[in-house]
Amino acid sequence: MKDNIAFLFPGQGSQYIGMGKDLYDNINECKYIFDKGDEILQMPMKEMIFYGREEDLKRTRYSQIAILLTSLACAKAIELRGISPKYTVGLSLGEYGALIESGAINFEDGVKLIKKRAEIMDSEISPEKGTMAAILKLNSQKVEELIKRSNEFGLVEGANYNCPGQTVISGEVNAINESVKIAKELGGRAVILNVSGPFHSSMYEKASYDFFEELKDIKINDFEKIAYSNVKGAPYEKNDDVRELLRKQIMSPVLFEKSIRDLIDKKVDTFIEVGPGKTLSGFIKKIDKKVNIYNVEDMESLNKTAEELTLQA
Repeated sequence: MKDNIAFLFPGQGSQYIGMGKDLYDNINECKYIFDKGDEILQMPMKEMIFYGREEDLKRTRYSQIAILLTSLACAKAIELRGISPKYTVGLSLGEYGALIESGAINFEDGVKLIKKRAEIMDSEISPEKGTMAAILKLNSQKVEELIKRSNEFGLVEGANYNCPGQTVISGEVNAINESVKIAKELGGRAVILNVSGPFHSSMYEKASYDFFEELKDIKINDFEKIAYSNVKGAPYEKNDDVRELLRKQIMSPVLFEKSIRDLIDKKVDTFIEVGPGKTLSGFIKKIDKKVNIYNVEDMESLNKTAEELTLQA
């Protein structure tokens, strides 16, 4: 295993109908992941992922499961080509892919956890009460100023610290709407996101404790690979309470940029986004243009990534 490879597991919003289907059709080990997911969940998830309706797949309770299964299939596909990571990091729900890949949580437990997590997050707070917005083209100081000013109109908190020039905020609808105007005044812009709640904010504190009841019974194994915690923006360590960090993750900001900078400091120079889309690849390009970025989401990108990395070996 090379020491300079990290797998990236994407978060909610990256889903699309048909994702993972050609991996399912061509690679038995990937087919197993989708088939076993249906069996564990007792839900026809692969039918929804491959042939379903976009509006159904967008729902939190389905999209999180769909993205996790697809991402794990993509990770398996590239590993079958002899390319494996030393490090794993995910964005929000992607952290569960990172933990499964690292060996800390087994596949069956991880899939069941994401089902419960998605159900709790989908039902806890109505979209009329809370939402999220992407803040673009503002530096970190101005983002903090925006959050402070927006809080005069209601709760607003930083939710996803993705990369320079893009932070996602979360909070009460009225205050998030006001943040759009404030962003413009500060020289940036804000885009309201099409989400079903104010994820990664303290509005989900009750949800985090509801979810903790599910986490209590999950076995945490020894880490075979180094996985990053969204809450810490740093690797899980031996003495960390993994269950408590996963509880906090629901209501705490995702420190994605901090994680990536830590990996780059550790001389990681090859990042492979495993799963639908290239959102995380885009973030990394804004963090450091010198690192190598690849993705695996279908047979074409799998073959291209495997070929390029094999030539480098």
